[in-house]
Amino acid sequence: MAVKVLVVDDSGFFRRRVTEILAGDTQIQVVGTASNGREAVEQTLALRPDVITMDYEMPVMDGITAVREIMQRCPTAVLMFSSLTYEGARVSLDALDAGAADYLPKNFEDISRNPDKVRQLLCERVHTLARTNRRSLGLGAPIAPSAPSSFSAPGASPRPGIRTPEPAAPRSAPAPVRNSPPPRRKHYQLVAIGTSTGGPVALQKVLTQLPANFPAPLLLIQHMPAAFTKAFAERLDKLCRISVKEAEDGDTLRPGLALLAPGGKQMMLDGRGVVRILPGDDRLNFKPSVDVTFGSAAKVFRDKVLAVVLTGMGADGREGARMLKQSGSDVWAQDEASCVIYGMPMAIAKANLADGIYSLDDIGRHLAELS
Repeated sequence: MAVKVLVVDDSGFFRRRVTEILAGDTQIQVVGTASNGREAVEQTLALRPDVITMDYEMPVMDGITAVREIMQRCPTAVLMFSSLTYEGARVSLDALDAGAADYLPKNFEDISRNPDKVRQLLCERVHTLARTNRRSLGLGAPIAPSAPSSFSAPGASPRPGIRTPEPAAPRSAPAPVRNSPPPRRKHYQLVAIGTSTGGPVALQKVLTQLPANFPAPLLLIQHMPAAFTKAFAERLDKLCRISVKEAEDGDTLRPGLALLAPGGKQMMLDGRGVVRILPGDDRLNFKPSVDVTFGSAAKVFRDKVLAVVLTGMGADGREGARMLKQSGSDVWAQDEASCVIYGMPMAIAKANLADGIYSLDDIGRHLAELS
């Protein structure tokens, strides 16, 4: 069954281009478009899409307000578009807090210059979000049709020319998994956390549980564009009792300080445990890469590292976790039920590298108990 998508943007050009790109995938069906947030809410209630692509800056109702209302009235996986700027990063993080599942940089030049690359990235992201763990996003199963939107007159139909599809069949929830028993108390010289899709919200949930006197330094590796990591680190620093900053070359580790790998680069530790920020290697898919940071931590701290792999697509972190395990360190993985995307943690579990599999709530609680 094709993935049903609603495209929301106040730019007619961008709506058309996104629709054309998605229409090139036979497994995606664009069921409607909207030019502002209020229309987006109306169309979501009428069309019950699987995924919504959403702009932020729109008339009548902005994208973040629309996401909040959609999550309250008809929870749906939302992919936000934002600019590759500091302000765009702030907006994207606000959208994730409001309930959006993921974001993509909005770059008109890339659409014109690299149409094939844009097509592949956008279609892959839509397919991924259609498979998101709805329970972890607070979405539950798709809802049966409800009363008409308060924005429409009673009995009003969707916009002319748009067919109202039948409601999607409910997706099955992840099979319940018995999580690991509480971990044994151990002194670690470093905690390293890697994540991707769903990671900004997951990291916020974990790190806000840690006390100011957390006894170990932390390294955070989140797949994120270069323009976004500074804003994300600043947001975490305001919300958390520990200190959080975007890592810089030459930073030293200290207890209660979390260093976030800068987007577009690699974060490693040298032989003295000093942070080194290196240019991103085009041979690596991820910049920053969890594998790179985990691997360097294994060489420096041997058996004194706790690595944690949270929600995300793919398998980044698996080989670095393997190196850590071979050095005697411990690895935790987030459980399927609390992941937005059960990819990276699943790769850890399937490779039998996890010393503990825990829910997102339990990961923060168990880390806090290390103090």
